[in-house]
Amino acid sequence: MSEQVTIHGEVDAGFGPVADAFRRNFTRHGEIGAAVAVFDGDRPVVDLWAGHRDRKRRVAWERDTMAPVWSSTKGMAAFTVAAAVSRGLLDYEDPVALHWPEFAAHGKESITVRQLLDHQAGLAALDRPFRLTDMADQDRMAVVLAEQKPLWRPGTRHGYHPITAGLYQGELLRRVDPRHRTLGRIFAEDIAGPLGAEFYIGLPEEVSLDRVATLSATDGLDILRYERDLPLRIGIQLYSKRGLSFRALNSPQVGAPARATRREFLSVESPAAGGVGTARALARVYGAAAKQTGELPIDAALLDRLALADTADDVPAEDLVLLTPSRYHLGFRKSRGSFRFGSDRRAYGTTGYGGSFGFADPATGLGFGYVMNRLGMAVLDDVRSRNLREALLRCR
Repeated sequence: MSEQVTIHGEVDAGFGPVADAFRRNFTRHGEIGAAVAVFDGDRPVVDLWAGHRDRKRRVAWERDTMAPVWSSTKGMAAFTVAAAVSRGLLDYEDPVALHWPEFAAHGKESITVRQLLDHQAGLAALDRPFRLTDMADQDRMAVVLAEQKPLWRPGTRHGYHPITAGLYQGELLRRVDPRHRTLGRIFAEDIAGPLGAEFYIGLPEEVSLDRVATLSATDGLDILRYERDLPLRIGIQLYSKRGLSFRALNSPQVGAPARATRREFLSVESPAAGGVGTARALARVYGAAAKQTGELPIDAALLDRLALADTADDVPAEDLVLLTPSRYHLGFRKSRGSFRFGSDRRAYGTTGYGGSFGFADPATGLGFGYVMNRLGMAVLDDVRSRNLREALLRCR
């Protein structure tokens, strides 16, 4: 059903196609509420929002509305790890156990930081039951994480670590940070704060939930209306409650995705899936990285490294969890195969469950951010995000 929508915000000359695509997402693709932003380095060139932040379409999406972005959080966590590397606190080729001795248990002594970031460690799911409430006790969680046995031989294959990736990265950074800060606190103090980017990994108590959009699952006839990229192989595993995809997506158990807008979920630091913020914040961070404005605590050589990929691993391989070809590099997705974004192969970013996306385009110096509250069902490439990205390529 088509809906008339008022688009709010500003678009610089030459970026009109993004506004047009944003409007079509509401009239043709079932958008409820959403925001899209593009930064040219530190300068906003697209800053748009529209629709409603609740399922019943009664409360308007405002300029400062935030949304849970699930795995789009991974990009912010990867920047936080990169900042630690830039400071010399660790190296991507270090064995994780060099900084976290207990991690070496059960044959994990050779797993490197790079393998952990690039979903090659075989730690996509935990054998022990672990719930959202357990994640708040980081000391106890560290014991469980260290005791986990790899589910495949590390370094030989890759499989998406939906939630555990951030837990392992968080504990690693807590060990190497001189003040033993958590990943969420490091991100807040060293990246988000200086940039004025409103994105949280662990929502502070003083930030009202009234500013956070309520997510809406796509079901019933809306699946037929709006979804064309259904993850059937994963869907079978989720329906039957068996298989690696099911285990990984439910480890730890954090509740139904559509119920993310609740204090007990957003206040817990989950660096792979628990972030909440604005499209503007995603675009701001990625813009600073893409154009190397000098605002991030990451040196230029390392930002160049994020934009590259090892030639030996350049071809996307089958992901053991997502059951589709994918390519990761130092914690980010790369534009490869059928999943392409940005101007060329230097682009990097992370997608989030339901459709959110943030990425850096070093070729143009642009950073992109998109958040929404209707949860799409594509594994990697939601049509709404794709429409916006393709429109951006036509600009200027």
